Amino acid sequence: MPAQLKVEDLQLQPQGVAGNAFVRLLGKGNRVRLCPLWPQTASELSALVGGRSVGQQVFINRCGMPITRFGVHALVERYAKRIENQFPALKTKRVSPHSVRHTTATYLLRAGVDINTIRAWLGHVSLNTTNVYAQIDMEMKSRALAQLEPLHKTPRPRIDSELMEFLRSL
Repeated sequence: MPAQLKVEDLQLQPQGVAGNAFVRLLGKGNRVRLCPLWPQTASELSALVGGRSVGQQVFINRCGMPITRFGVHALVERYAKRIENQFPALKTKRVSPHSVRHTTATYLLRAGVDINTIRAWLGHVSLNTTNVYAQIDMEMKSRALAQLEPLHKTPRPRIDSELMEFLRSL
């Protein structure tokens, strides 16, 4: 769980084949997964944990204690409330860390990321579980339909009636 993330779980210098910074997460059933980080995120995390030992928590509250999952939930709700005027639809939504996760999965799917990659990113064993998060919406259906539309509509050739009569007589 990210609330329990320790400095040792961060690899903030780009490494490996993909050349990305990443975070090591421990999920349900003690399954480990590596998730890449954007360079900006790695930079922000680097500044956040600067000077901390590897065994310390990454996210701490204002009292210097490790943040709990309830603290993360309160933080997400507080920031959602803060931006309600810019995004009025948020006033009717229940925003939580889980809804952020669900929205992220949906946007990854909309961006064309394949469902199996999203499954691995979310730490799901089964694609059926991921399909619950990544429901296909009308926008995605419309884009799929547009891909099937012919690019250039060519007029249907006119068939000569005399030729058709000849062919029928054979």
